[in-house]
Amino acid sequence: MSEITNTPNEGELVVASVTTVKQNGCYVKLDEFEGVEGFIFIGEIASGWVKNIRVYVREGQRLICKVMRTRKDGTSLELSLKSVSEERRRERLQEWKNEQRAHQLLKVLGEKVGWNEEDIRTSGEELIDAYGGLYTAFEEAAMNEGSLVDAGFEGEWLKDFIEIAVENIIPAFVEIRGILTLSINDVNGVEIIQKALLAAEALSSLEEEIEVKCHYNGAPEYRIELKAPDFKTAESIWENATKATLDHVLSAGGEATSYRE
Repeated sequence: MSEITNTPNEGELVVASVTTVKQNGCYVKLDEFEGVEGFIFIGEIASGWVKNIRVYVREGQRLICKVMRTRKDGTSLELSLKSVSEERRRERLQEWKNEQRAHQLLKVLGEKVGWNEEDIRTSGEELIDAYGGLYTAFEEAAMNEGSLVDAGFEGEWLKDFIEIAVENIIPAFVEIRGILTLSINDVNGVEIIQKALLAAEALSSLEEEIEVKCHYNGAPEYRIELKAPDFKTAESIWENATKATLDHVLSAGGEATSYRE
């Protein structure tokens, strides 16, 4: 059998489907690595004595396992189920589900722009290389429409990719960054600017998951960063935060402008 080069590393968490259950353990196939199989010894199924292995695993069940040892040819792995905490199991399974969804969205894009299977595969590989994951590519595009161009991608398909991302991906949060240019020729100028920045930060709300922070960026520039749970809220907070800051400085006779990065 030829050596398989695309295999997980020892210590990595992998998604695996149970193919056969034996008395001393179970065989699995790795969902993300074609042609790679693994075995979970009964001692790695659960902590303590396992009286009946089928209480813990069954054929067709999807598991999150830790790679304990890899054979030289890369075709078979020794895995552990008990070494994965419930929290890490949920996180890794969600990552896998997100990637599966992202691949489906890429197929939708391909149908929309007229790509063949090879185009879809190639584009997917390029996006994964650039972002570390296909779902991350969609997520970044949903949060920042310029992210694909910034990553070096170009073409008519970008518009459709962004549209699909915005419609289907719900990011953990939306982040907006910008620069405030504030100056005032007044004996209390420093205090006025500080109060202006505090007016923006006052829009933060732990309950509503809104965070606004202002940082000194080198006079007369100040950086403003905000996070919100969705696009509509983020846009509203950006407008209100910048207006509160600029109005405060302008009303005191100073000069103030803002722009988004």
